[in-house]
Amino acid sequence: MTTIQAATWLYVAIQKVGSSERIVGQADAELDVSFIPAFMNKESAQQAMLHLQLEKQSTYEVQAIIYEDLARYAAEGGFLIFVLDETGTVVARLPAAS
Repeated sequence: MTTIQAATWLYVAIQKVGSSERIVGQADAELDVSFIPAFMNKESAQQAMLHLQLEKQSTYEVQAIIYEDLARYAAEGGFLIFVLDETGTVVARLPAAS
C-alpha cells in the first residue's frame, strides 16, 4: 500500500445537495464508528460507490481531495477516515486531524 502523506490526493464521494456539496460519511454499526470512505484512485471510488449506503434520491460524484484537508474535515465532523478498495473492503485506517 502506498504511504499516505499530508499532500497525498485521495478520492471521496461527494453528495450534491442543491447548490452545495458535502463529503459522504458512513456509519459502521458493528464498530460503532462514523467514517469517511476514501480511495487511492478515482476508478476504485467509482466502483465502490455501489457498496456504500447512499440516499437513492441524491446525486453523487467522485472528487479528489488532499489528505490534510480531508483529515481536518473529518476531525470537525467527528469522523474517522477509512481507505477502501473497489470492493468496499477497508485497507487502511487513517487518523483525522487533531
